[in-house]
Amino acid sequence: MKLIVGLGNPGAKYLGTRHNVGFDAIDYVAHHLNVQLSKNKFKSIIGEGNVAGQKVVFMKPLTFMNLSGEAVSACVNWYKLDLTDILIIYDDTAFDAGVIKIRKSGSAGGHNGIKNIIEHLGTTSFGRVRIGVGQKPPNFVLADYVLAKFEDEQFLAVKEQMPMLKEAIQMFITKDLDIVMNRYNVSR
Repeated sequence: MKLIVGLGNPGAKYLGTRHNVGFDAIDYVAHHLNVQLSKNKFKSIIGEGNVAGQKVVFMKPLTFMNLSGEAVSACVNWYKLDLTDILIIYDDTAFDAGVIKIRKSGSAGGHNGIKNIIEHLGTTSFGRVRIGVGQKPPNFVLADYVLAKFEDEQFLAVKEQMPMLKEAIQMFITKDLDIVMNRYNVSR
């Protein structure tokens, strides 16, 4: 079984913000893989389905970004998941909008949602997909930048990468993350 988590904040005021790109990714991928996000479980909205013969859970924690670890750890513990079967999708201001980087482990890199997941799982060894949302301009506070809506060209740059992200997640469902990284962590 695979767990694919998109990080974001619940509520209409966060729709279309940079910080919610993980939610946007889950919505896109689950929809295109015919998995309906319709259950409230683990302080999250989840969708369970079967993709390429593998059970998959798509998850959008409703705990707000900085407490995402509560929801993720509850799901991991309930299903007794191996950490290699988890993939977390989130925003990253270190990359231009639309750049997607996949990694097997690492620090939180200043991302409070990932920091909370690391605290709750007790490890940095879980897969992540970082989606670039553009670098913060020098005159912006980071929180204000990520909680603001995308500029039009940033939104389009991210939207253009969603089909490729769906392919990468489909590959992760049936293959090792190293194979996915080798295929999709290339300059575009």
